[in-house]
Amino acid sequence: MAGHSKWATTKHKKAALDAKRGKLFAKLVKNIEVAARMGGPDPAGNPTLFDAIQKAKKTSVPNDNIDRAVKRGGGLDGGGVDYETLMYEGYAPGGVAVLVECLTDNKNRAVSEVRLAFNRNGGNMADSGSVAYLFERKGVVTVTKGEHSEDDLLEVVLDAGAEEINDEGEAFEILSEATDVVAVRTALQEAGVDYDSAEAQFVPTMRTPVDLDGAHKALRLIEALEDSDDVQNVYSNLDIPDDVAAQLADADEE
Repeated sequence: MAGHSKWATTKHKKAALDAKRGKLFAKLVKNIEVAARMGGPDPAGNPTLFDAIQKAKKTSVPNDNIDRAVKRGGGLDGGGVDYETLMYEGYAPGGVAVLVECLTDNKNRAVSEVRLAFNRNGGNMADSGSVAYLFERKGVVTVTKGEHSEDDLLEVVLDAGAEEINDEGEAFEILSEATDVVAVRTALQEAGVDYDSAEAQFVPTMRTPVDLDGAHKALRLIEALEDSDDVQNVYSNLDIPDDVAAQLADADEE
């Protein structure tokens, strides 16, 4: 039975991963559609669209899906949906601050799904402004670790407006003012450095450390929020210490 049980678990994990991949593709396609609507369908003249397409390609979204999204957003095929950006704020268990960015064509559905995720996972929604002050809008460019060291990257991006480089394990995260993200990305391109994504994000100014139980609860809430089709991004000030991260990794392998 043990073998069967393990196979069933593996099968379930694969189905869950496939479902997550499908949701991620849908969110990346939505980003492209909105960027094309806001700034036009030509990536050469629309840096937000260029970066949305780049991120989708890096995540293996099929080119056909990308092309259709550009056409829909740019009004080239008469289709498309009017999406509205909404921000919700709240706390995960343990006092972890959470910012939820929605991109939706149905505000009532979006807010009820967000509220349900908070309520079912031990969190609570908060009034507008009560969490947002813990974050600032920053340009974030992600570069997978490889042939370039942190010092190499710093040399390339410093004059373009980069403020700091953080080691995030498998990748380096280059932070700048949100308005400098295109300049930083362009500097990397000109230096022949491959990057994964370049976009403006909400970055926490201070973090809330958690123990193993707190990490499980916070991650469960974040996952539940990300599971909503209306939720585009979830930002938090969750800080998982190295020893807790190791325990989480061990639990995942079981």
